Amino acid sequence: MSKMPKKFGKNEKDFSTKILKVLSQNANKPFNYKQISALLEVDDTKSRNEIIKDLKILAQQKKIIETEPGKYLVKGISQDYYEGKIDMTSRKTAYFICPDFGEDVFIPTNNLNHALDKDIVKVYVYNRRKGKRPEGEVIEVVERAKTDFVGVIDIQKNFAFVSTANPKMYTDIFIPLAKIGEAEQGDVVLVHIEDWPKKADSPFGTVTKVLGKPGEHNTEIHAILAEYGLPAEFPVEVEVFAQKIDTSIQEDEIAKRRDMRDTLTFTIDPKDAKDFDDALSFKKLDNGNYEIGIHIADVSHYLEEGTILDDEAYQRATSVYLVDRVVPMLPEVLSNFACSLRPNEEKYTFSAIFEIDEKATVINQWFGRTVIDSNQRFAYEEAQYIIETKDNTIPVDISITGSSYVVSDEIVAATLKLDDLAKIMRRKRMNDGAISFDKVEVKFNLSEDGEPEGVFFKVSKDANHLIEEFMLLANRKVAEYIGKQKKTFIYRIHDEPNEDKLFAMQAVIAKFGYKIDFRGGEISKSLNALMEEVNGKKEQNLIDTLAIRTMSKAKYSTDNIGHYGLAFDYYSHFTSPIRRYPDVMVHRLLQYYLDGGKSVDQETYETKCQHTSNMESLATNAERDSIKYMQVKYMQNHQDQEFLGVISGVTEWGIYVEIIENKCEGMVRIRDIKDDYYTFDEKQYALVGEISKSLLQLGDEVWVKVKNADLVKKQLDFNFLRRKE
Repeated sequence: MSKMPKKFGKNEKDFSTKILKVLSQNANKPFNYKQISALLEVDDTKSRNEIIKDLKILAQQKKIIETEPGKYLVKGISQDYYEGKIDMTSRKTAYFICPDFGEDVFIPTNNLNHALDKDIVKVYVYNRRKGKRPEGEVIEVVERAKTDFVGVIDIQKNFAFVSTANPKMYTDIFIPLAKIGEAEQGDVVLVHIEDWPKKADSPFGTVTKVLGKPGEHNTEIHAILAEYGLPAEFPVEVEVFAQKIDTSIQEDEIAKRRDMRDTLTFTIDPKDAKDFDDALSFKKLDNGNYEIGIHIADVSHYLEEGTILDDEAYQRATSVYLVDRVVPMLPEVLSNFACSLRPNEEKYTFSAIFEIDEKATVINQWFGRTVIDSNQRFAYEEAQYIIETKDNTIPVDISITGSSYVVSDEIVAATLKLDDLAKIMRRKRMNDGAISFDKVEVKFNLSEDGEPEGVFFKVSKDANHLIEEFMLLANRKVAEYIGKQKKTFIYRIHDEPNEDKLFAMQAVIAKFGYKIDFRGGEISKSLNALMEEVNGKKEQNLIDTLAIRTMSKAKYSTDNIGHYGLAFDYYSHFTSPIRRYPDVMVHRLLQYYLDGGKSVDQETYETKCQHTSNMESLATNAERDSIKYMQVKYMQNHQDQEFLGVISGVTEWGIYVEIIENKCEGMVRIRDIKDDYYTFDEKQYALVGEISKSLLQLGDEVWVKVKNADLVKKQLDFNFLRRKE
């Protein structure tokens, strides 16, 4: 029988807590006082007598049961034991998150008992007195959140260990030499934790994959994918299956669909896009209204439920957009060819077709399967040029064809009318309380071998908003159509913002002279006004980021609570089935209900919603890490340059500075600021100079230089040069 950790020491007089812990860890097995004493490493007569006494008291309190004379069993699970999730900090302590507590329970390092970040655990909670923060101890790891980690291997004479760059992974992983595979000293590897013996400081693992040498571009990109358990390529059998699908357009299939091939249709996408999953059609009706079709690639026609291809797509749940590549949800034969709505090719689509009047009011709607033939492919820049100039000659510097060309008058007229209607729809949304987050996206100009040569910012313009509004319309109307029938469906939901986070944000933005109106119904208007006010200012990115953090995360659910950020009562994802699995499920359900099907099982679909939401979150984290990696790589090449930045965070160990010209963020450690001795003032969110009393606070502009650019940790350290004059 293994011994308990030393912290159940014999110098403590009250053994009742320790006894409860021991019995809970062995919940189905009765123990006598001798066995409990051995587990608690107690061997003196006085302590044994204390244990006998405490066992009697606990039995009287009905916290334990005497199953036979002198043998005891814990009664169910004591009210002091809770199940929840571990949230590690980067300081080797953690918080226990459990709906039974208003605040998170603090777990000191020595009470983690082998729990890792995001593990589901059983925790014993103490310090529940008023005014004292509850603390706890992990009693059992119920379920590991992850068992595969990426790190660098250090091979010693008799063993090896892998250390990870993840700040929340507080231990390295012990690897027996027989289990290092083909890894060489210093390689980046993927390692699988197999066991963590009670007495061992580190878990035991096996190297499952060698990713390459640290700092090499492909190694680091593959390491990001592996860290989140995201696949880098398709299994051979899935590729083979996809290649065998008949992707030809058949007359008998066309006969089952609404034929839209003669209606004016075009796509507007990023200039480097390969998968075009949405197209717009436009027709002026005799009554003066407009028929506008939102045509979406009919992925579910090719992706049959229950096949290995469908299983793979469901497991992936989303395409992952890394800084230098896309890891698609579907093999290329579908994503870039059969399903992509390329110009002058007949394509199967699933469509939402609306009759809309001059005031952008929907008069009629129709949903169903169609066939289209797109007349034109535009990049956003080309459509934007038409909107801004009303000119139908696309100049060579904007054209994606490499030369100047002329667009037909009817396409120009359609683009301009769609733009007018989109602007009306957007205004209506904003008046209804939708929140406009046009956060600046950082993009990189990459050389052929993936080196960052420059940074640019992607900003949404009218052409982007045009597509966005019609996609929102289709998503909203599809959800509304099924939602009003009270049938199980997959919604994209978004809860109200977190009030505590809003108050914290208010404290920060007050430093810049801004404020939020907390009255009911005014928050969204107030946030929109704030977004407009900060537009183009140095603090814009900081405040945009803070505002987004106050928001709940949008997710998929069968339980419709509406979408706060968009101000919609019903909302779903219907428009991107090439890159999102929930859209595929929405297509299938919509067709099933159009055919008169009864409501499907909610529990089954709720499980699928949770899986796809989780995968979306992993993909988002991987995308963010790839941007951070590229920013560090970019700054590595600019180590001698001075940069002007904005203080974007202040902590007791230093300041975070975001460079204005490229949005790269790094840390200046407090000890590296040499013009004074600084201490952290929590109330002012500032560092205060002891001698000068001068402040370094959020929003201040400072000059910095790269001190260290760590590609593996994706971390930038800056040297503080001076304040901006």
